[in-house]
Amino acid sequence: MAHERSIALALTGASGAQYGLRLLDCLLQAGCRVQLVLSKPAQVVIGMETDLKLPGQTAAQQAFLSKRHNAQPGQLQVYGQEQWTAPLASGSGFPDAMVICPCSMATLSAVATGASRSLIERAADVAIKEQRKLVLVPREMPFSAIHLENMLKLARLGVCVLPANPGFYHQPQQVSELVDFVVARVLDQLQITHALAPRWGAEPE
Repeated sequence: MAHERSIALALTGASGAQYGLRLLDCLLQAGCRVQLVLSKPAQVVIGMETDLKLPGQTAAQQAFLSKRHNAQPGQLQVYGQEQWTAPLASGSGFPDAMVICPCSMATLSAVATGASRSLIERAADVAIKEQRKLVLVPREMPFSAIHLENMLKLARLGVCVLPANPGFYHQPQQVSELVDFVVARVLDQLQITHALAPRWGAEPE
């Protein structure tokens, strides 16, 4: 029996909520089990950048997002930032991989220093110590020397730092195509099959 992929997904307060929400949709549609954590700043940004009206409580968020994305029963679990009993906080219960998308510079700094002050930071710390795939999607410009040093430190630890920098060689006509370009690169890192964006050198259909 094939192993059902389990992915931890965290959204933080950086601009680019659309990337994380689109990634959530793609993971669920691909049949992955998703353990989702939304920071409070992420919920504020979602309200600013999208038309989505998320409820405040995690149980309500889970029901709302499960219905929105047609998730199967039990496929999506939403945890709070202080929910230390979540599987994400332990190496013995950790999923196959983790993505922080978008990843704020504050979160990136905390992960680089092992701060573990919240469930998102602790989960990233566990991913590194257990040598699981960890993908960070920062959305910031310009990068300061502090940002770059933190990213270099994480890259040397095997973390994939994947900035939200969409390409234009496929001549996108809509913002959604730019979002899909970045999400496609994340799915590639997770080795999840998709058809979101054309690959360089591929013949057009």
